[in-house]
Amino acid sequence: MSDLVQLFGARADAYASFRPHYPAVLFDWLAANSPGHERALDIACGSGQASRPLRRHFRQVLACDGSIEQLRAATDLHGIACFAASAEAQPLADASLDLIVVAQALHWFATPAFFAEVRRLLKPDGLFCAWCYGLLRIDSQLDAVLDDFYYRTLGPYWPPGRASVDAGYRDIQAPFPRLQPPPCAIELQWDLPQLLGYLGTWSAVQRLQQASGRDPLLALRPQLGEIWADPGQRRFVSWPLHFLAGLPNNTHQ
Repeated sequence: MSDLVQLFGARADAYASFRPHYPAVLFDWLAANSPGHERALDIACGSGQASRPLRRHFRQVLACDGSIEQLRAATDLHGIACFAASAEAQPLADASLDLIVVAQALHWFATPAFFAEVRRLLKPDGLFCAWCYGLLRIDSQLDAVLDDFYYRTLGPYWPPGRASVDAGYRDIQAPFPRLQPPPCAIELQWDLPQLLGYLGTWSAVQRLQQASGRDPLLALRPQLGEIWADPGQRRFVSWPLHFLAGLPNNTHQ
């Protein structure tokens, strides 16, 4: 896990600039299904895409990450208590949280030790919700190029946990019954430079570059550009969200 922390920390500024934000309907659902609205914790918060929306619903929002560089690169975290910590070892009191969220990161540490820590931290009926998004979708032509890049070019360089994202977290065995949040997706209008900036945050892109000394986006850029035509044109981009949610301390589910 320490290698991944270093990997993500090295591109912290790019994460803050190019990682997409989540739909408001998701945070409305989280608030409606939490037992109270006192304290919420965002684990592996990165640059705070999930932390900031929680401020509208909870009196105190805490955000932690294993990478200090990620926390330093985060912007607009006023009023959020940020700290560096391992996902499996939080410096917080027992039964002190109404909600724990993990956005696009559970696949790196979905261990029995982590779920035991979640149980320790949550109040009775406290809500746990992790989510992920896999390959973005634009249109058939661009999707075909991105699929080839994702699976063929980058395939050997994805860290092992990435397979759980491809499976929509269906392969992670949570020690509690699952709840199903309402279907939702990230939906944005992006130009080509924004897309390329986002692709540069992929862990496999960084690992291939470290292994080969070449930037794999240099070969991809002309392929995308030929289809995109006008780099400044904005196109509709979407990522369906996949969830692992439940009430770990509720014995009556």
